[in-house]
Amino acid sequence: MHRSTITRQGGTDVSTHLTRRLLQLYVGLTLYGVSSGLLVRSGLGLEPWGVLHQGIAERTGLTIGVVSIIVGALVLLLWIPIRQRPGLGTVSNVFAIGIAMDSTLALVPDVHGLAAQIPLLVGGILLNGVATGLYISARFGPGPRDGLMTRLHRLTGRSIRLVRTSLEVAVVVTGFLLGGSLGVGTVAYALAIGPLAQFFLRVFAVPGPERTTAPEPAPAVAEPVTGATPAQAILRG
Repeated sequence: MHRSTITRQGGTDVSTHLTRRLLQLYVGLTLYGVSSGLLVRSGLGLEPWGVLHQGIAERTGLTIGVVSIIVGALVLLLWIPIRQRPGLGTVSNVFAIGIAMDSTLALVPDVHGLAAQIPLLVGGILLNGVATGLYISARFGPGPRDGLMTRLHRLTGRSIRLVRTSLEVAVVVTGFLLGGSLGVGTVAYALAIGPLAQFFLRVFAVPGPERTTAPEPAPAVAEPVTGATPAQAILRG
């Protein structure tokens, strides 16, 4: 095949690959915000950081989506002293989820009675698993909270499980004391999100673009593998 044809095909593969990753990133982040809004409307308890966001919203009068954006930005600032580098997905995470959450809350009314609350809770948890698989598989960097967790794991040498549990217990307790919603939904989310996210990470895994030219030679000395990827670490926790 002529070299120019190979180059054009290679460029098309790379472009298609990037387009899919960007689509997964923003669809995933939007659905994550929608799922968080459904959990709020269920009234049966929120995910750990959602408890904190709702508690702060109750005290400040801000919408929970705006609080999510502010907290995400503040957590991102904590990356500076620990020298964690953000990616496109990290910055997008801060804004997209909060905007989608407030939009969902504006469209979905309050519900009353378990016959309506339970489907919202189950739907919110399932959709959150789908969203997590989508945006993490896009590989544009972890969200601010997950990045903080994985970086602290590397800096302290403590297990991901311990770091994650410590952070989430702290935010849940703080959020609950501020008036956030803690309930059976919080427990259901904690039990279900790991297996759901693991499953949907496999479903939405993005294969690399097909090579149409010879691969570049590997470096003489490869960097040692010192731990799990952020996605693996998050799900192990």
